[in-house]
Amino acid sequence: MKFFKVAAAELNQTPMDWEGNLRHIRKAIEMARAEDASVLCLPELCITGYGCEDAFLSKSVADTALDVLLEAARSTQSMVVSFGLPLLHRNTLFNAACLVVDGKIEAFVAKRHLAGQGIHYEPRWFRPWPEGVRAEVEVGKKVVPMGDLVIDCGGIRIGFEICEDAWAADRPATDLATYGVDLILNPSASHFAFGKAETRRRLVVEGTRAFGVSYVYSNLLGNEAGRAIYDGGSMIASRGTILASGSRFSFEDVKVISATIDLDATRMDRARNSAYKPELDSHSKLIVNTQFEPTWVQPQKEDLVEPSWETGNFLKEEEFVRAEALGLFDYLRKSHSRGFVVSLSGGADSAACACLVSTMVGLGVGELGADEFAKKIPAGDRLQGLTDPREIAGHLLTCVYQATANSSDTTRTAAKTVAHGIGARFVELDVEPLVKKYVDMISAIEHRELTWSEDDLSLQNIQARVRAPGVWMLANLHGALLLSTSNRSEAAVGYATMDGDTCGGLSPIAGIDKAYLRKWLVWMETTGPQGVGPIPQLNLVNAQQPTAELRPQEQGQTDEDDLMPYELLDAIERAAIRDKRSPVEVFELMRLNFPSLPMDRLGTWVERFFRLWAANQWKRERYAPSFHLDDENLDPKTWCRFPILSGGFARELVELRKRVGATGRSPLRGPNHDHWVR
Repeated sequence: MKFFKVAAAELNQTPMDWEGNLRHIRKAIEMARAEDASVLCLPELCITGYGCEDAFLSKSVADTALDVLLEAARSTQSMVVSFGLPLLHRNTLFNAACLVVDGKIEAFVAKRHLAGQGIHYEPRWFRPWPEGVRAEVEVGKKVVPMGDLVIDCGGIRIGFEICEDAWAADRPATDLATYGVDLILNPSASHFAFGKAETRRRLVVEGTRAFGVSYVYSNLLGNEAGRAIYDGGSMIASRGTILASGSRFSFEDVKVISATIDLDATRMDRARNSAYKPELDSHSKLIVNTQFEPTWVQPQKEDLVEPSWETGNFLKEEEFVRAEALGLFDYLRKSHSRGFVVSLSGGADSAACACLVSTMVGLGVGELGADEFAKKIPAGDRLQGLTDPREIAGHLLTCVYQATANSSDTTRTAAKTVAHGIGARFVELDVEPLVKKYVDMISAIEHRELTWSEDDLSLQNIQARVRAPGVWMLANLHGALLLSTSNRSEAAVGYATMDGDTCGGLSPIAGIDKAYLRKWLVWMETTGPQGVGPIPQLNLVNAQQPTAELRPQEQGQTDEDDLMPYELLDAIERAAIRDKRSPVEVFELMRLNFPSLPMDRLGTWVERFFRLWAANQWKRERYAPSFHLDDENLDPKTWCRFPILSGGFARELVELRKRVGATGRSPLRGPNHDHWVR
């Protein structure tokens, strides 16, 4: 029997942070060496960082990546290590993995299937490597093979699937198995999305079973470049079983897992597979032979039995809060900010943002310890000697309640109670005098008094806008990051005041719909994330109906009266935007899903959505960056593009009115109906 150890690393990298990225790489190599690993897989594009965007098209980036590779290669004595980097060959850029064997660069394997959907734009920068092609590239003074290669390292045959390769129907593992590959390395940059970890696990486990190989999957970790969050979750699998799996959402910069591979057992599994058809040409141009002597290890008892495994999966609520917490932590330190400011209205959205910051502190301190947590962030100097997460939160988070004449005691009490409950600094500002000055000034130049009956939207918006300068000033004074509190449901229909409640440098919940956010807040009130617990003070927020509180209180303004029921709004948005259905198709689908709603009201709401969606693309273009959490994101820069100016679905809405009229109910009103824009 032959046993050897392999390792997978999770790295929290930053685009073009050459020294920081190299430091993490070297640390991972040393951690793997301490585990007696012969083979280490590092994540995709780990040298440059995955999110370099158009900087990939700069020759200096590719040149510097090669320089860093040569530096890092010197740390790989007695090991086989894969590095990820962009590689320029024949005036073409490839997303490549480099296999370094005992300090020597031996081969480059380029990605065959580029990620070009959703938030990924790899085809903009890279080209796919053609199947079965071998070439040569000069690195330093050495000519190195490049292509669709199998590398023999002391009798262990190694092949690659680079991230998206494993998700393709014609995944490279099919060909690699015919060449007798023992070990497939998958360096990945697989961003977090709800439920995605289980899909990854199936790809890895089924890959080992179907192809008769062992598999090492490594992934990036953290908020690398601003929007995408990487959850780690590396895996080592063999013979249809997970041998080791990494934790997810770690606040550490480097995590390494290792496991022992039974080489003979995996080979015999393949020999017993009647469907296996080997490539018998031992002199194939795609095979690269290297001089390497693996460290064969003595198996331990646990290596000889079928191990158990854990996926590290969480409830959606737990996934959400942990992804957001890690995203906020990295955004804080990589933007060199010294804390957060939230305009806390007493409603659901701003309370969610404040609680996410508080949970970031709780989870970070729980994993790293208070001292290490403080060392990692710019404001760490203010946190020396503090151990209580609530005290630490008080130094990192300022919550500001800004009252106008239309604010209620209910929201003021809710805001104050939540802020005190999570330990945040809480301040109140009376902005009513500012509102009155603006209204009086505009009334004077218009030569009339502004009234709610004639000037509703203008009077609402000015209240939201006068709240912006104060919180911006506080953020500037403290070197803090102002969080915008708008959610995805509001973004879809433009239910937000530009330069008002949309102000901020980061919009952490802009990818989350309001209906889910309200459910999550109830979970946070009663349960909360593991290791942190609930925030019972949220009961004062959860007991309210969401309201902007921009009209006089006697009008009883609520968000759902202004728009429609949030569950319906979110269902329409998914059908119309995610699934690209027409207004008539959306209407018919909503009839099935919401049978208790009157047809005329349902038709009105569907039309309202399409009109507001088309009219408010300009707002979505101006939103602060948001975190990507699922395939329903509306961010026009990374996911959902739509013209700022369009026909507004005019023809399609005529068809909708005809269809609603055909139901026997009242037809909708004319084309300008409900063209509401804040």
